[in-house]
Amino acid sequence: ISMASAFGVHMPVKVPTATTHTATARRGNNMLMRTRVCDLLGKRSNRQARRITYSHKRNKRVQHVNLQWKRFWSDALGRKVRLRISTRGIKTVNKYGGIDAAARKFGVDLTKF
Repeated sequence: ISMASAFGVHMPVKVPTATTHTATARRGNNMLMRTRVCDLLGKRSNRQARRITYSHKRNKRVQHVNLQWKRFWSDALGRKVRLRISTRGIKTVNKYGGIDAAARKFGVDLTKF
C-alpha cells in the first residue's frame, strides 16, 4: 500500500503489483484503485491550486488531469493497446503518427498494457 493520495491527505491507495493482482483476481475482487496518472506522459494532478473567493479567501483545491480510456492499434505488437491517457497525450500520439512512435519517444513499454 502506497501513501500516494487519491482522495485527500494520507489516504492509502493500493498500487498494482504482480502479487496483489493475482491474489485479488482469485478471490473475485478485482477492483484495484489506480492513481490518476497518464500512462504515456506521466502527468499528475496539480495539488498546489487555489480557489479565490469574492472576499479573497484562498482555499486549496485539486486540478485533476483529464484522463480518458483509449485504445490504440500497435503495429509493433499486432494488437490494440488500452491506455489511460490524458487528452494532451492523445494529441501527442497524433503528432508522432501512432502509439508506437510516441511510446518509443517517452520510453513506455507497451507490452504491459
